[in-house]
Amino acid sequence: MEAMFQEQAQHAEQAHLTADAVARRSYGKLVAFLAARTHNVASAEDALSDAFAAALADWPRNGCPQNPEAWLLTAARRKLIDASRRRNTSDAAVPQLQLLAEEMESASTEPSLPDRRLGLMFACAHPAIDVEVRAPLMLQVVVGLDAKTIASAFLMSPAAMSKRLVRAKTKIQQAGIPFHIPERDELASRLDAVLDSIYAAFAEGWTDPGGTDLARRNLTEEAFFLARLLVELLPNEPEPLGLLALMLYADARRNARRSKSGDYIPLAQQDTTLWNDCMIDEAETLLRHVSAFETIGRYQIEAAIQSAHIMRHRSGHDNWPTVVELYNALATVSCSPVVAINRALAIAEAEGPRAGLDAMPRLADDARLNQYQPFWAARAELLSRIGASNKAREAYDIAIGLERDPAVRSFLQQRLAALTVPRTSVN
Repeated sequence: MEAMFQEQAQHAEQAHLTADAVARRSYGKLVAFLAARTHNVASAEDALSDAFAAALADWPRNGCPQNPEAWLLTAARRKLIDASRRRNTSDAAVPQLQLLAEEMESASTEPSLPDRRLGLMFACAHPAIDVEVRAPLMLQVVVGLDAKTIASAFLMSPAAMSKRLVRAKTKIQQAGIPFHIPERDELASRLDAVLDSIYAAFAEGWTDPGGTDLARRNLTEEAFFLARLLVELLPNEPEPLGLLALMLYADARRNARRSKSGDYIPLAQQDTTLWNDCMIDEAETLLRHVSAFETIGRYQIEAAIQSAHIMRHRSGHDNWPTVVELYNALATVSCSPVVAINRALAIAEAEGPRAGLDAMPRLADDARLNQYQPFWAARAELLSRIGASNKAREAYDIAIGLERDPAVRSFLQQRLAALTVPRTSVN
């Protein structure tokens, strides 16, 4: 009897591991395939969720299928057909049911599942969808991030983000927005949001430099896959090339961002011998190639900034004025508070901490900064450099309270403890 229970427990564990792996690997692919014909993203997500629940009930008893994605797709299609039949009893339901039945048949005969994620991403960037919600919508339906995580990335409350996402999915269905790569004359208005969502997914995965969080590690891999796919499909568009270069520069430093004991190491203190030279060389090649287009965009400039940082550390030569010039250029094409903060830090290195503080964005101008940790950490660092220890302590306290990463929180606590000026000092 005990052996039987152990076997059942093993089967249940294997079922959960398989389902988790499929969710990380194929969530967006499955949603895109399910919604491609019906344009109902919300129903596709609900059906896929029900399919995963059915899998966790079936697989422990009957074993995991050889092709779990196909099993889930079939189960989700049946859920969609059942839901459609319950909602519609008139002749109007017939075309929808026929579409679902056709998809069931085609999916069962195809040896592999066609990847329609980019088509879904461009659908999410359709002109009928509000500009502010395009990238967040892609992160939810293609990458699988929850509304809370997405809201944090875009400096918005989870409740407000959830409402916007629901409205956008409804719009896709009502407008019958097609899932395909648009023609060149339509591309410019949609490409930025697609690039933004890929980079946001990469940035979320990048917060786990050790690669110990499977979900976040998968985000980085997914972002690289989508970026390379976009470059392959649009080889004459400079910004996808710039984005891929930027991601390569950043990920090349992954092994140097933590000590062996897991402590956070800022860029200025990283061991450059731990950087991935192959990634850096590929990024440099992409950046040289994209310069021939003579068209400047956000991701090209950000990649150039990363290149400048890497070259400074490798050569030992100060190039902060060049970095400031690049940030000035970036500020002309992006109104992001993140850009403003990083520009201020570069100015502090080139001209001194007071100049950096003067260049920092103001809370009065952007209330979102109240909940943005890098703003408070940067402000604390610059205040500490000019000897304004009381104000620096206050800023460090806020930054520590907002930080999610234990290693970065510990680093900030160490910086706070290093302030030696008494709290009674005049600021």
